[in-house]
Amino acid sequence: MTQEFVLGLIHQGRLAEAMNWISQMNAVDVAHWLEGLDDNKVLVIFRLLPKDMAAEVFSYVSSEWQEFIIESIADREIKNIIDELFLDDTVDLIEEMPANVVKKVLKNTNEERRKLINQFLKYPDNSAGSLMTIEFVDLKKEMRVDQALDSIRRNGLDKETINICYVINKNRKLEGIIPIRKLILSDPSEVIENIMETNIISVHTLDDQEEVAGIFRKYDFIAIPVVDNENRLVGIITIDDIVDIIEQENTEDFQKMAAMQPSDEEYLKTKAIVLAKHRVPWLLVLMISATFTGGIMQQFEDVLQSVVVLAYFIPMLMDTGGNAGSQSATLIIRGLALDEIGLNDYLKVIWKELKVSLLVGITLAVVNFIRIIIMKQASILVAAVVSVSLCTTVILSKVIGGGLPILAKKMGLDPAIMAGPLITTIVDALALLAYFLMATWVLGL
Repeated sequence: MTQEFVLGLIHQGRLAEAMNWISQMNAVDVAHWLEGLDDNKVLVIFRLLPKDMAAEVFSYVSSEWQEFIIESIADREIKNIIDELFLDDTVDLIEEMPANVVKKVLKNTNEERRKLINQFLKYPDNSAGSLMTIEFVDLKKEMRVDQALDSIRRNGLDKETINICYVINKNRKLEGIIPIRKLILSDPSEVIENIMETNIISVHTLDDQEEVAGIFRKYDFIAIPVVDNENRLVGIITIDDIVDIIEQENTEDFQKMAAMQPSDEEYLKTKAIVLAKHRVPWLLVLMISATFTGGIMQQFEDVLQSVVVLAYFIPMLMDTGGNAGSQSATLIIRGLALDEIGLNDYLKVIWKELKVSLLVGITLAVVNFIRIIIMKQASILVAAVVSVSLCTTVILSKVIGGGLPILAKKMGLDPAIMAGPLITTIVDALALLAYFLMATWVLGL
């Protein structure tokens, strides 16, 4: 209702009242609200925002709206936004915008900030250096607590976080960290060196963002220092950036597990031709690889002609095998992502999946044997062939589903590619082969 009320005020020309209402809203809510409005209303509302709030709202709107706003507002307004944005948000903006928008942004950025932006852009994509910000609180170990707090009061307003302060020497080498809570509760005359923590966990500028996310997850950090080769503090990464990375990595894994090329574009905003391009390559690979299944069926055509009833159970065997393999693969891929499973755990995983598959396979085989005898009224031999083949298929599926993701990671590949579709294709061929070999042996065909 607030949004409709504010739009009514704007329509009536009561802009001062509208500005007062908007300034009381949360910046994230304002950004979400703008996404659903038309171009003219977005510009009117954006220009009503207080300067510091405008920058915050700008950092939360989609890249499409950021581009539109930059192209539509005056240079003075762009400068106000860029001056208020944290450096890492400015770098993210420049990385996503087309050349004409980047040129307009850089034109309204002072020389010192441009140098910093260029330095950040030199770091590899998806590295810790490309994620970090330089807006952090640094202290000297010789300071007293009261001096440190005075320094934070003077300089902390423009920092992305003051929850953790970083102690550096004259060469900017990281020597310790100290939480703001500890500073506040310490004796004002105490020296920083005596109360700082020296057991520091940091990341290197070239570390992969997924590794950084894993460290945040393991230690429950809200920020982590980023150092260079000489252990000099060059920036920090905060939890808000890592949450975005975790979401991005999870989305990428889901897309790979569904046999698609990863994309960070929103579904409804992505053109059909682009979506098709992301899906076709893997579908082609899987379709061509499925010819093995057809070849196996052709090889055992005589068996099928002799006992036609065997054909009825092929879909059930293939579906169960694919589902069993996908279950194992999903658990192992997630375990690898959370560092619950390491590359050296290969044999442990295989052994555990073997035990699980035996329990699952025997249970399904027994139920299936009874079902075939009662409902299908097939012979005991046929029921035995199908049930034993089902148990064998489940065992193969779960062992393959558990082992392939770890093997992929050992080869330097993303384990997510060894998910449902690929495992299903492999298992289908093996299930059919086991089924027909079992039928040939037991039925004497």
